[in-house]
Amino acid sequence: MKQILTTIIIIVLSTTIFGQSKTAKDYGFTHLQFDYKSDKVDILIKSKKGEENKRKPLFFFCQGSLPKPLIKCDEKGAYGVFPFNPDSLAIKYHLVIVGKPYIPLIMDVKTLSRSFDFIDSTGHYPKQYSDRNLLDYYVDRDIEIIKFLQKQNWVSKKQLVLAGHSEGSTVAAKIASVSHLVTHLIYASGNPMGRIMSIIQQDRATESDSVRSAENDIEYWQDVVKNKTKMAATHGDTNKATYEFSTPPIEYLEKLKIPVLVCYGTKDWCAPFVDFMRVDFIRKGKNNFQFNPYIGTEHNYFPLTKENKPNYDIFNWDKVANDWLKWLNEK
Repeated sequence: MKQILTTIIIIVLSTTIFGQSKTAKDYGFTHLQFDYKSDKVDILIKSKKGEENKRKPLFFFCQGSLPKPLIKCDEKGAYGVFPFNPDSLAIKYHLVIVGKPYIPLIMDVKTLSRSFDFIDSTGHYPKQYSDRNLLDYYVDRDIEIIKFLQKQNWVSKKQLVLAGHSEGSTVAAKIASVSHLVTHLIYASGNPMGRIMSIIQQDRATESDSVRSAENDIEYWQDVVKNKTKMAATHGDTNKATYEFSTPPIEYLEKLKIPVLVCYGTKDWCAPFVDFMRVDFIRKGKNNFQFNPYIGTEHNYFPLTKENKPNYDIFNWDKVANDWLKWLNEK
């Protein structure tokens, strides 16, 4: 009898657990899996409800850095998959976002780090993620995904908008420089001089005679260049990743003939370098670029307080996304 009761309890608990399991569809997304080399890649599609099969162009969004699940949730529901509300863009496009390699698609925030990163049982980023967290991996993978998606009957090939934020801006810029499929590029909160310059700029703002942080960054960069194929990683990037993402994206951007929208907060660490690119491109007569500065805001477009802290009460991401749509409608 005891064994029977135990079995019944196990069945009931299992049914409850699986019954409560959420899928991407429950959060309003179409979930596809794509085989890239030997990797299973998660793809989420956000479409206007009821128009999932309507033929529309793609708005392909390259997310920023770190191993974060695409869908982060708690007992109240899911956090935003995109940093902005995608509804206005979904009227005209199918929005696409791709997961980080070997990072679960859906995770409860209680199981993640304080910054919502996925950490394995050793307390580090998964090695399978770190081994693939490379610019060229993302570029080649995403191009193959785009080709796959454009073969679907619900995708129009007339337009392909590629947008990237932060690390994703570098990925998007390089894809646009090597793929003829991209018709429009949105380059948001990127540093056109590369990742290492953002690291140095950030530390220059806070260092002192006794704490020479930026000088340490330059020593680190010397080691990266000397050992640029090194793949050892703990919580940080591999040398190979830092080297690839520190190649100045301006080298990709200045080749482009397609319409490009550059967005940045003027208090972001990358702002002086974006301003340089802006001035330089004016000098060179590159009329296919439009620059949207968000005055007084930081990397994620939050305004800064008098103490130079982000004011999270003022959310500007939706305004930024609406500006993207306005620009696209004009192009």
